[in-house]
Amino acid sequence: MNEKAKKLSKENIIVDGHIDLPFRLYKENLLEEEKINLNKNTSGNFDTYKAKKGGLNCPFMAIYTPSEKSENESYNFANSLIDLVNNVIKSNKEFDYAFTPKDVIKNFKKNKISLPMGMENGSPIGKDINRIKYFFDRGIRYITLTHAADNLICDSSYDSRNTWNGLSDFGRKVITEMNKIGMMIDVSHSTDKAFYEILKITNKPLVATHSSPRKFTPNFERNMSDNMIKDLANNNGLIMLNFGSSFISEQSNKSFGDINSKVEKYKIENNLEDSDKKLLKYKNDLINTVKPFASINDFIDTIDHVKELVGIDHIGLGSDFEGLGNTLPYDLKDASTYPNILYKLLEREYSEIEIKKICSDNFFRVWNANLQNRQI
Repeated sequence: MNEKAKKLSKENIIVDGHIDLPFRLYKENLLEEEKINLNKNTSGNFDTYKAKKGGLNCPFMAIYTPSEKSENESYNFANSLIDLVNNVIKSNKEFDYAFTPKDVIKNFKKNKISLPMGMENGSPIGKDINRIKYFFDRGIRYITLTHAADNLICDSSYDSRNTWNGLSDFGRKVITEMNKIGMMIDVSHSTDKAFYEILKITNKPLVATHSSPRKFTPNFERNMSDNMIKDLANNNGLIMLNFGSSFISEQSNKSFGDINSKVEKYKIENNLEDSDKKLLKYKNDLINTVKPFASINDFIDTIDHVKELVGIDHIGLGSDFEGLGNTLPYDLKDASTYPNILYKLLEREYSEIEIKKICSDNFFRVWNANLQNRQI
């Protein structure tokens, strides 16, 4: 990595649309901790040390709710993770709140890392449309409408049931209410049919906070087709590109699929739970043997593709750190590695203006557009 890439990582605000730190801290049993110290080099993908080394100034904290939780459980769990993020900010002087792009810029000038929040899975809304404003008031700035299963809002790309054949009637009201309140709509995880219904209803730019082009992973609906990316760009929206190996490489996608099938078979044969250490060791041993990781060049290829398809103004970064396990590409393993991306972009003759757009300007445009003309 050259010095120019390092310099650019310090001079520019870097926004990451999706980091699953809150759920990682929950799994580490830190919900009830009075103080949570992240000012050290932890074993995770994200902490203060790695963020500062990588120049990451604005990581969106994903308030993720597992799909199996009931309506009330989802609501309570989302609130507990929001409380957790607030605790992280209060416990670490390097972090601060951010509710608008102006807040992020102000924090950047003070050498602080902003921790805005997005909600992954709209299930905490339940059947109560008023909860959208409630969560906005609690600091949530985007909602990923669904996750691993169809919910009351729309269908999930991971769920074959197609409960609503796109959006539910309630989901259509959710889109209108989110536009009204200024809450960004995240189309990651939604089915193609849901995406196109959302596109017809919304009057604000959309964002896909952690997705990639389906060109690199044919038949993987979780990613976006070229036509969807074109329509997203026509909406003045943004695709924030996922770092995961299985999102950016067809070979990695197939290899991880094979590994997951073997793990599932082993789990059933041995009557194990997902969290069982024996199962986790079996999976890690398989990964370490096969080494199915993509490369950083595979990731840069996704940037090249979107740029060629719709132009530089519709590209952002959405790592999905802390949510991908041991699947990250070589040279993109944690929050210290953003300069590696900038270095590769410079190698491929991206201008400094283009790099700045990818790092933050494009996302700030979408965020500000959603905050304009709010009706509350």
